[in-house]
Amino acid sequence: MEKPWERVNKACTALGIKPSARVLLVNIGAHTLQFLQAGEVVKSYVISTSRRPPSNRKGSLGTPRGLHEIAERIGAGQPPGMVFKARQPTGRHYREMPDSETETNLITSRILWLRGLEERINLGGEVDTYQRYIYIHGTNHEDRIGEPLSAGCVLMRNLDIIELYEAVRPGDQVLITD
Repeated sequence: MEKPWERVNKACTALGIKPSARVLLVNIGAHTLQFLQAGEVVKSYVISTSRRPPSNRKGSLGTPRGLHEIAERIGAGQPPGMVFKARQPTGRHYREMPDSETETNLITSRILWLRGLEERINLGGEVDTYQRYIYIHGTNHEDRIGEPLSAGCVLMRNLDIIELYEAVRPGDQVLITD
């Protein structure tokens, strides 16, 4: 079986780029996100991805595969559970939101906005991860983490995304696989 760092190296080699020092490896089927630093797994998190099959296409609501990078980090200093709308903190914790708004996944705590690195796979045109607003973020449905749950994003428990947010930087790579 291929080791996590070997998967990252293979993806980077195919694109002619060097792996970043910090890499996130998302495994859709296993519902895990591994944080790798200098080739070693530092921490593994249980996550949720899309309720729909993986897909890179605009409008599919599937989690996109392939090599990405963290384009932007949003939410520094906000309390756990803070709800974001249009990437701005609302000033309200998800428990303060009306029931009608909490039935779906809210974007909470922190946002890591992803940008695809592979032309015609997850970058450009109808497959552009950044233009699809694909994030790694917290959720108001922490009790359901580990099952298919999102509309394409990678969901984490609120304290987990805050911990991860502090450890990564823009430009760090994210490899999403089945």
